[in-house]
Amino acid sequence: MENKELNQIKTILEDWIPKDASIAIAVKGRYIHYSPGIPNIHLSKGEPVKEGSIAEMTFKKNCKVDALVDDSVFGVSYYGIGYPIYLKDEPAVLVVILPPTYFVKSEPLLLLTGKHEETWCPVPLEHISHIESLQKKTWFYAANKTYSAIHTLKNLEARLPNSFLRIHRSYIVHIPFIQCITRDFSSGLVIKLKDGTELPVSQTYVNHVRKRLEF
Repeated sequence: MENKELNQIKTILEDWIPKDASIAIAVKGRYIHYSPGIPNIHLSKGEPVKEGSIAEMTFKKNCKVDALVDDSVFGVSYYGIGYPIYLKDEPAVLVVILPPTYFVKSEPLLLLTGKHEETWCPVPLEHISHIESLQKKTWFYAANKTYSAIHTLKNLEARLPNSFLRIHRSYIVHIPFIQCITRDFSSGLVIKLKDGTELPVSQTYVNHVRKRLEF
């Protein structure tokens, strides 16, 4: 593709996408253009489209695709929107790459998609007992299964309904799953869930927890 054509596409996109977005264009399964932004997934001209990427999904479905992609594909999580296009009569894909936090601007969550073993599963919020940040990853628990998610707790807190309660820098608990609240040996609050899981309430969140649970 000539630079003139690329510049025309970039000029059009600048009117509606954030300035720090990355832009990728692929033709016949290989990238022909990449403008890095945030996040930078470090694509190279001529590089083949990877399985699991937005570009690959858009080529397969031949329709607009938007999804969150975890760090197993490019080493960094991102939110992408792919558009099927034609360039000089060849099937192509235009991908806009945005930080996962951009997804927060959409409607409140009704479910949370997580990875269990090697499968991504959408899980209704009412089945989730609690959410945890551990070793720089986010995990949530439902029906005796553990799922990893690409969101941070901060982002989730902004989108979850009021039935979810932040109790610690590392924990968000789903109130209907609380069995009781006790004290530990240092007089700190501990929340015990119906499955027996015990979660500490940090001093930062004690007043917030007391106010929300009215005790």
